[in-house]
Amino acid sequence: MERVVITGIGLVTPVGIGRVESWQALLSGTSGIAPITQFDTTGFRVRIAGEVKGWDATRFIEKKKLKEMDRFTELALGAAAMAIQDSQLELTDEERNEAGCFIGVGIGGLFTLEKTKQTLMEKGPAKISPYSIPGIIANLAAGQVSMAHGLRGPSYCNTSACSSGAHAIGEAAEWIRRGRAQVMVTGGAEATVTPVGIGGFEAMYALSKRNDDPQGASRPFDKGRDGFVAGEGSGIMILESLTRAKARGAKIYAELTGYGASSDANHLTAPAPRGEGGQRAMKMALKDAGVSPDQVDYVNAHGTSTPQGDIAESQGIAAVFGDHALSKKLWVSSTKSMMGHLLGAAGAVEAAVCALAIAEGKIPPTINLHDQDPECVLDYVANTMRERRVRHALSNSFGFGGTNASLMLSRFEG
Repeated sequence: MERVVITGIGLVTPVGIGRVESWQALLSGTSGIAPITQFDTTGFRVRIAGEVKGWDATRFIEKKKLKEMDRFTELALGAAAMAIQDSQLELTDEERNEAGCFIGVGIGGLFTLEKTKQTLMEKGPAKISPYSIPGIIANLAAGQVSMAHGLRGPSYCNTSACSSGAHAIGEAAEWIRRGRAQVMVTGGAEATVTPVGIGGFEAMYALSKRNDDPQGASRPFDKGRDGFVAGEGSGIMILESLTRAKARGAKIYAELTGYGASSDANHLTAPAPRGEGGQRAMKMALKDAGVSPDQVDYVNAHGTSTPQGDIAESQGIAAVFGDHALSKKLWVSSTKSMMGHLLGAAGAVEAAVCALAIAEGKIPPTINLHDQDPECVLDYVANTMRERRVRHALSNSFGFGGTNASLMLSRFEG
């Protein structure tokens, strides 16, 4: 099978626009959580989120085309443009037939859906925009990126809740491994900081209500955590076959060596006891990569800051990695402490974080971890970035419905 390497990274996150800005903010422990500005939160119990700040879609998209797309698609197009530029990717006309695009989206175009419903109720069906459906449907992130860059290989959307971006990357890698694609533009995108998005999660009592302390609201593995903070953004990576990447002398951040996926088959929202479903995804990724647990240096945890989820994932990591984890040789952190939970984009952004950790030998912290939950017994790189040589890094993504994905990224060794 072909080996798969990462040659480009594009990030649009609550802590920055662009790979460099986002990465430096994460290493410095900067929080991107703040009061919501995209709609009037009067009457909402939750009034904070991780919004992308200073977003100007016209940096990446012709103004006349913006009417075709929802915010999540805009963010994906921006991240994809930056990833392609970072990779210095150029495709011949023939190569475009073997270059595809998988972008995971958990929900889709809530901005467009809510605006369309308002138009329908206030002005009637004759006033509905013909771009409403293209704005709402989740696959248009991949579709618009494919059209913008002439990617004529496979194009589709993985929708698996908060595992969507991770599943998209894993499936994209499989196409390259099997020799059916040479290049894949892949990742995740989400933009659900809307009345329905926040209101829906609020109704489930899933969100933190620390409105008076936005930057301290997302606190994975801390005893005082009270729910996740919703975020938005996009993470896109360029995956290439090693053969093609070496032939063109591409810069390689890391190799994608393992992919695991499983289902809890347990509960609508709660994780399986002891993170059993996540354990199987992690074990599958280890086996796929041919890596033993004691060779892994870093885990970017799903780590959402929910009372049940953080304990279950900690128990699952401890079960899979054993003494390597319990003796604190394995470092674990949750970058959701700074960005919030980017839902369908989370797994993609966090896989990119793992690639950068490998490339630069730096581990971003879990901020707001001041009173560690005694049931969370691992080393979570509390509050301050650390440095170490990272051989292998694992990125976990778990979602409602019990869907799990784990990606293994490794230092490229020739």
